Amino acid sequence: MIDHISVGVSDLERAAKFYEAALAALGLARLVTRPRTIGFGKAYPEFWINLREGMPRVAPESGVHICLRAKTTAEIDAFHAAALSAGGASDGAPGLRPHDRVRYYAAFVTDCDGNRIEAVTFPQE
Repeated sequence: MIDHISVGVSDLERAAKFYEAALAALGLARLVTRPRTIGFGKAYPEFWINLREGMPRVAPESGVHICLRAKTTAEIDAFHAAALSAGGASDGAPGLRPHDRVRYYAAFVTDCDGNRIEAVTFPQE
């Protein structure tokens, strides 16, 4: 249904370092570099960061977040750790989140601009 996603960032190089580290844990790499945008993906750019100079920090109450699928809980753990090491902040540590209709394992982080990124998997055990 969705072909790609993009988020605005106020500092392209700072954001590139963050996303290179965090997304690598999920198997995504930098595939395209342009003067004001960078695309990450596996086979084609699925996740873009776009320079928005002067952009204010994304307000936590905006409710917007992007969720990326991981294959394993280990990928979620690695995503969270890499994001924190690269300057992000935790917005929900890795863990199982039981729900009334589905069990899932997820972690939430915010980048340096306040973009909220989740990684999720649905363990069978």
